[in-house]
Amino acid sequence: MSIARTRFTPMQRLLHWLMAAAILAMLFIGVGMVSTVTERYLTLVSLHKPLGIAILVLAVLRLGLRFKAGAPELPRDLPEPMKLAAKLSHVLLYACMIAMPLLGWGMLSAASFPIELFGGYHLPAILPPSPALHSLLWNAHRALAFAFFALILAHIAAALFHALVRRDGVFQAMAGGSPPRRAATAD
Repeated sequence: MSIARTRFTPMQRLLHWLMAAAILAMLFIGVGMVSTVTERYLTLVSLHKPLGIAILVLAVLRLGLRFKAGAPELPRDLPEPMKLAAKLSHVLLYACMIAMPLLGWGMLSAASFPIELFGGYHLPAILPPSPALHSLLWNAHRALAFAFFALILAHIAAALFHALVRRDGVFQAMAGGSPPRRAATAD
């Protein structure tokens, strides 16, 4: 007889919170980049590129770990539309975590701009130089950033809903701590 897992693995939790911090930092760096024409722009770009590649690598590792370790089951009393929304939102989150850096890398490749990582290492171009392709990918990267931000806000709202309203242990599965005790209901 196996016991149902109620928590993500420690490595899954570590990657989640590390990526949450990196993605939020990336969103603010991106907003700063497009809203300045000062010398700070170059500093922000030099942070944005390697952080994007780090997020891509971590997302692939996290996705592999998710396939290997799985996830705790959602509460049985969670309505089916909410279960479907949870599954679809996670698919979209993983898609964004992978697509955003790839779009950025492709965009920079199409503009013949290198991606320099820390230590002076340059990533190879993944697309040929093309001003038209660069413009298309820039617009796609920007549009996806807004969609990703909205998805992140929905994810945070859902986490707070589970933590503060339903109090069903879903939040604690990733955050840790003891699951809250639910009040007994009369049948």
